[in-house]
Amino acid sequence: MSGGPVRVLLADDQPLVRSGLRMLMAHDPDLEVVGEAATGAEAVRLAGEIDPDVVVMDIRMPVMDGIEATRLITAGPAAARVLVLTTFDEDDHVYGALRAGASGFVVKDMALDEILAAVRVVASGDALIAPGVTRRLIAEFAGRPASAPARSPRPVEGITEREREVLTLVGRGRSNTEIAEDLFITVATAKSHVSRLLTKLDARDRVQLVITAYEMGLVTLPG
Repeated sequence: MSGGPVRVLLADDQPLVRSGLRMLMAHDPDLEVVGEAATGAEAVRLAGEIDPDVVVMDIRMPVMDGIEATRLITAGPAAARVLVLTTFDEDDHVYGALRAGASGFVVKDMALDEILAAVRVVASGDALIAPGVTRRLIAEFAGRPASAPARSPRPVEGITEREREVLTLVGRGRSNTEIAEDLFITVATAKSHVSRLLTKLDARDRVQLVITAYEMGLVTLPG
């Protein structure tokens, strides 16, 4: 992302949701709404035309849902990252959206300033998953039938024991600061471990590290 405010595309079929986010972002010098979409197809088109930094994407939209729109946007030439808005009655779609390339998830009943903070996190190149969504994601992995399609487990030979510890904590939704506290290391060292994991596991971002941690069996659903 270049200098200047984060360029945001709002994609939600509810005008009130878009309006609320737009008005709040208008008072934030770090964020700029550069477009709005009411359907998934419109979001894909606008993302290609205006090249936003972040697309705030609702899952349930007409014409094309947010999962397919996310897949098309992240597979395209634009560098836009997708922050998905979800609700507790539709969070069974989280796994599919992760697979589609989303970089973050927030629930709609979060405070608006927390959603704006999430936009900044995603724009900075990190990833964010709301705690409630993380819980659902763990449950998705734990309950998925063995016959369901899944990525082949990542090779682990090149991962050090400390990197395995870090990956486990990432899979539990821990931030770099929390990882540093848990392992009694500096935040800079925690960031370095995460960076090496991204490279070794060929992961696009932190969200894919979360998926990998689950698929390697490092994180399981608490009993």
